[in-house]
Amino acid sequence: MNIQIATMADAEAINNLLNTAYRGENSKKGWTTEAHLISGTIRTNKQEIQNLIAQNGTVFLKYVDTNNSICGCVNLQIHKDGLYLGMLSVEPTMQAHGIGKQLLLAAEKHARKNNCNRIYMTVISVRTELINWYRRHNYVLTAETKPFPTDHLSGVPNQKLEFNVLEKYV
Repeated sequence: MNIQIATMADAEAINNLLNTAYRGENSKKGWTTEAHLISGTIRTNKQEIQNLIAQNGTVFLKYVDTNNSICGCVNLQIHKDGLYLGMLSVEPTMQAHGIGKQLLLAAEKHARKNNCNRIYMTVISVRTELINWYRRHNYVLTAETKPFPTDHLSGVPNQKLEFNVLEKYV
């Protein structure tokens, strides 16, 4: 596996990956784009990534290719109710090659190593193809929903959105 824990030096590359995978024209080269749901090209910024890397109990796992370029990542945060999994991203032209699955398996290993028996995440409720992908990896939809942020820091929704909560016990 080419999965490692990211450092502060990786913050800009992770930021670029997240913005490329979720927003803008380049994201449309992959199947996980949100460009049709949210206007703008920004999903996050370098400062947010640095803040997360510096946060206690939080790591970014990065998937690097043979050139040591980051082409996948996931943010993992230990909370009292389990391990929160967010920002799972793969470079759009490299999607559907098993990188996301490897990052999910590494997240499960990280959860067990840190005595977390539950992994949970939020997914935009209308992203049925993504929800179905997680379900194929044994994540289960809960009855819980969360509001989509209205601060517009991550773009402006083109429709009313909310998050579904999915979980898996490991």
